[in-house]
Amino acid sequence: MAEVWILGGTGRSGRAIATALRARGIRPTLVGRDGARLTAVAEGDRTVVAASIAAMAGEISRQRPAVVINTVGPFAATAEPIIRAGLPASHYVDLANDLSAFTTTLGLHDAVAAAGRTVVTGAGFGVAATESVVVKLCEGRPAPRRVRVDAVASLAMEAGAFGEALAASILDGIPGVAGGGRFQGRRYRGGRLVPDRIGGDARELTLPGGGGTATAASIPLGELMAAQRASGAPDVQAASGEAPSSPVARAAMAALLPVLAIGPVREFAKRRLAAVQITARPRPRQHSWGHAVIDWPDGTTREGWLRLGDAQEWTGVVPAEVCRRLLAGEGRPGAFTPAALFGSELAESCGAEYLLVADR
Repeated sequence: MAEVWILGGTGRSGRAIATALRARGIRPTLVGRDGARLTAVAEGDRTVVAASIAAMAGEISRQRPAVVINTVGPFAATAEPIIRAGLPASHYVDLANDLSAFTTTLGLHDAVAAAGRTVVTGAGFGVAATESVVVKLCEGRPAPRRVRVDAVASLAMEAGAFGEALAASILDGIPGVAGGGRFQGRRYRGGRLVPDRIGGDARELTLPGGGGTATAASIPLGELMAAQRASGAPDVQAASGEAPSSPVARAAMAALLPVLAIGPVREFAKRRLAAVQITARPRPRQHSWGHAVIDWPDGTTREGWLRLGDAQEWTGVVPAEVCRRLLAGEGRPGAFTPAALFGSELAESCGAEYLLVADR
């Protein structure tokens, strides 16, 4: 049987993906640094101990798995060496959601296509949910002029430390992207990435079906690039329910971001953030939502929602379904985001439901 490797197999995302793969009849190989922890969560599946990304890349190059699913951030640092180690044998899937990682990974399209393999980046909640709504709304239509997407996650929290990988993904993922200063927001204007204010353009969203309200504000995550590529719109904005939206929070961000450009300060901040202890709590609302509003030059406006359950559980299901399709030969050579490759029905096959508002 073709092997599927999960890098970071003991983490929350790795465990969720493994569960979703097993539900599809695929027994994964779990890869990580701690052999005892791997064995404890592997449910009898094969494990590979590798203490670093370089060691993982070496094992991938040597053992040539059919699909590698990478859950180890920061993806701007881990994606390219893992992808290149797998060529020409391995397809690749990851959970990246920052612009710097997207720029790097999608920039490998030609090399991946030449090797006849498929790379899928952003196979987690934020990108997959919002991009899917954009693809659904744009079906059968020319390129729109303006797109806004909103990701509103609801997930149960596990107790434990924030963690080094997640801290580095957040604090290293914002800088180094063309279109603005190192630590700024981003949006598309005239087809180009330009500076924007993190936490700007906050909007209160009325969630469908009596689901209450949520506030989403601008933040430079991977769904921004995914929405622009999926729609072809020159003007695109991405927002999240997790972005700082209050005046106090925005003022604090404005003061903090320039300081994070100083390397030692950023390293100190990453250590402190990684050590933060998270308290277990249930998810705050029944559903998570992807949302998009799209305007066309002819004056048509379309709005749509994607409804799903726990955002973390869905982040396990989407990579597993993408993996199943790649093993079945349903991909195509090159580097893609999930709905750009498999269309809007991918989200439905992962248990989500579209709620479309009448055109106006």
